[in-house]
Amino acid sequence: MSERARDLGVRIGRGRPGPLNAITDVDGIRVGHRTIVRGPDGDPHAVRTGVTAIFPHDGDPWHEPVYVGTHILNGYGEMIGINQLREWGLLMSPIVLTSSQQIGKAYDATVKWLNARDAWAAREVMPVVTECDDSFLSDVLSFPLTDEDVAAALDAAAPGPVEEGSVGSGTGMQCFDFKGGIGTASRVAGDYLVGALVMTNHGDREGLLIDGVRVGEQISDLTPVEHSEGSCVVIVATDAPLLPHQLQRVAQRAALGLARGGSYASNGSGEQMLAFSTANRLPKAPEAVAAVEAVSDGPARPPWILSELFEATVEATEEAVVNALFAATTVMGRSGHTLFAMPRDRVLTALEAAGRLAR
Repeated sequence: MSERARDLGVRIGRGRPGPLNAITDVDGIRVGHRTIVRGPDGDPHAVRTGVTAIFPHDGDPWHEPVYVGTHILNGYGEMIGINQLREWGLLMSPIVLTSSQQIGKAYDATVKWLNARDAWAAREVMPVVTECDDSFLSDVLSFPLTDEDVAAALDAAAPGPVEEGSVGSGTGMQCFDFKGGIGTASRVAGDYLVGALVMTNHGDREGLLIDGVRVGEQISDLTPVEHSEGSCVVIVATDAPLLPHQLQRVAQRAALGLARGGSYASNGSGEQMLAFSTANRLPKAPEAVAAVEAVSDGPARPPWILSELFEATVEATEEAVVNALFAATTVMGRSGHTLFAMPRDRVLTALEAAGRLAR
């Protein structure tokens, strides 16, 4: 893995990251990618897409669901399964991220993958599948995604370092008119950990902020031939014992992390947030009354556990977007369409000039 933003002196917020500075710092979280690159650069039918899968713990979530909350900042996007997530407050499947036009195929393939492991789960569980639009770089109407591609991402899911940038579902994504993709980060929040993974596909170049510095205004070249308002998906995980209504509040704070990076959730963009807790793994066939733990909602005096978790979520989300930008490489896709990597040296120079670089 190449040097990440923090390795180069970029310090987002005041919190301390976990050991990997990744969503997988939360024990049990597994992430897998399938990167799909077909056709030469410039070919009108070139494919630059992929799949990313996130498991909420080291077991089978359809046997041991966890509590979940969601938030939609701007709804020009889709998350299959969100009605059940909101109604029950339970996450019972892996989370699958892919291209907008392939969301149905990814859902179908995930059900087939489930069926090969547990027919009950395939009949009863609605997999959570969400998306961003990668049609600028990828010939989406060739319908390139296969069952095997989705299964490969699910099977590849593992703990440890998470590959970032132009990989998995982030292969064809943009970010502030640069090449974007997958990014991740984490924060320690008292006795707990919060991790975020983003699939970036959002932002206007001039709006880009890194650690509060208007770096986007200083880089007017390396722009694509057309601007897309795009979308962003944020997945937040924590080991803090939170209930669904509390996790909804955590998911809302992920939106603030996007805003600190310069997003204003434009009209044509789909910002979707999902937050889950690994602390309570509920059995498939629970007793009539289940004993669970939860952080107190009050009173408003120390220890302010929820406030610490909110701040950690904002910072981890903001840094995950920056990590996606620093990791992404220039990609040419269909018909010569190109998304250029953010020029890291120029960004670091701008941050240093503003006194925001820790050497």
